Amino acid sequence: MKSAAEYLASNVFEARRPRRELQPVVAYADAVQAVEQALADAEKYKYLLMRALRRHADESRAIAPTRLADISPSFPAEAPVLPLYPALAA
Repeated sequence: MKSAAEYLASNVFEARRPRRELQPVVAYADAVQAVEQALADAEKYKYLLMRALRRHADESRAIAPTRLADISPSFPAEAPVLPLYPALAA
């Protein structure tokens, strides 16, 4: 993914304010175009990330154990499930 400076790198020019040193300047239209490009790239990366997460979730769901006894044989198959905060469960 690009950094913010990479979107503006080709559109920066130097300008001098009265009695000051040269400063980097970007035209407004170029800045707007860079922001739009960054947002489009962010949407693309978001799509790719969500697709990878869905694929990973599908793969992990297929191999995930369904019972606690399948994870560790030391747990009894019919272990009671108790609330963590009994006062809130009532």
